[in-house]
This record gives sequence, C-alpha cells and structure tokens, in this order.
Amino acid sequence: MASLHIRIADADIAYTDSGAGPVTVYAHGLTASRAVDSELGWMDWSPVVTAGRRLIAYDARAHGGSSGVETSEHYTWSHLAGDLLALLDAWTTSAPVSAIGSSMGTGTVLHAVVRAPERFDRLVLTAPPTAWETRAAQAGMYLAAAEMVELHGLDTFAELAAQAPRPAVFADLEKFPPTSDVPAALLPSVLRGAAASDLPDAEALRRIQQPVLILAWAGDPGHPVSTAERLAALLPDTRLEIATSAADLRSWGGAAAAFLGPG
Repeated sequence: MASLHIRIADADIAYTDSGAGPVTVYAHGLTASRAVDSELGWMDWSPVVTAGRRLIAYDARAHGGSSGVETSEHYTWSHLAGDLLALLDAWTTSAPVSAIGSSMGTGTVLHAVVRAPERFDRLVLTAPPTAWETRAAQAGMYLAAAEMVELHGLDTFAELAAQAPRPAVFADLEKFPPTSDVPAALLPSVLRGAAASDLPDAEALRRIQQPVLILAWAGDPGHPVSTAERLAALLPDTRLEIATSAADLRSWGGAAAAFLGPG
C-alpha cells in the first residue's frame, strides 16, 4: 500500500489509510515504523480492517517515511501526543476515534487521551514501556545510546542491540531485534526525547474513562509487566492480557479487532 503524506507543524508525516468505517489510529514504538512492524510479521492490525474499521497507521516524526529535526524535545511522548491530535484533526471530524499504541505509541496515546479525552472512545495499549519507578534506568540507557551513536555511528548501535539478551517470548521470531528506522543524524535526538518521557501520573490516568485493552509481553525489562499491571490497576475500565509466546503475540491483531468491534 502506497504511503500518503501530510504536513503538521514542522514535520511531514507518512501514513497509510485502509478500510472503511469508524477510525482506528495506530502509533508504533521507538525507532520502529510501519515498515519495521510489517517486517516483524506479528505486529499485524489488519484484522481491525477486516472487522469493519478504517485503520490509519502513521510513522512518528523522524521515523520511517516521516521527517524530523535535531531537537530532542520534539520526541517526548507529550510532544508526539500533540502530533497525534493534530493528525486526528486533519484526518477525521470531531467524532471520537479508537487508538492502538505500541510502547512509545502507548505513551503517545495516553498523553493524547489525557489532553483531549473527547477525541477517543476505546484504547488498545500494547507493550507498555518502563514508567515511573522503572523509567530512570531506561532513560539512562537511552542517553548512553545517544552518545554512542554520535561517537561510533549507527552500525555499532545495531550491533549492541543484536547482542542484548532475547526475551523468551521472542524466541521463535526470525526478525529480532527489530532494525532501527530512524536516520543516524536524528537518532540521538529521538533517544534523548525518549529519555525525557514518562507516562502520565496516576491521578491523570484514573480520569480516563474509555474501555482499555492492555496487551503486554513477559520477560522484557524494557517493557516490564509491572507497568501493564499498574496501568490495569489505575485505569477504571481495563482488561489485561500477557503474552508468553510468539503465538500469543500473533493473536494480538484478532484480540484488538474483537475488543474494538465494528464500531
């Protein structure tokens, strides 16, 4: 499917728009993109389209086919949430939409919902990232990685990522770890923006009234089950499912479609 492009503020955003019906928007994870998700194979949300929904998937600024600038503040989750809301204004009427987020995309979606709850009706939050008490250590890793890219280049970054322990849930996946789809010149800024990010605080999360499906995976310190469990405890209307195998991961598209329904 050919990419479409839309200009918001200072970024050119690439996206695909498929299906018909109530809108669902998908926001991917850090250094990923629509192309990376497609390469992984299991991050497949096409069942949402089959179920009778319009699915808009986009590349966050500086990721995939979208442009970006060397300004770390532009890659914080709160700033990316502003991008998402601007995109919704361009893509849809004032009717609420459903949203699927993955890791960074989950942070983006939650910040957008806190800021403009009337724009959303149902949420699927996948791979919740480190947050709150677990965020500081992860932020330190991102800052160190940003310096590494500046000093040694993208190839060294990719080599070290490939050497990291593989969580058991990914044991049967051929394409792991995912490749980075961020230009080397922008990656340090993207990583520093991630380091400066966190999920909304508990009080803000408790005000979210939309039904939420949380899809987490086990055994990954970068996406700890503790975040998913904490979100499930804070959000008033939530169901939590935890994947322990690649087969579980491959079921996520169907689970999201069943949860969102035809609208």
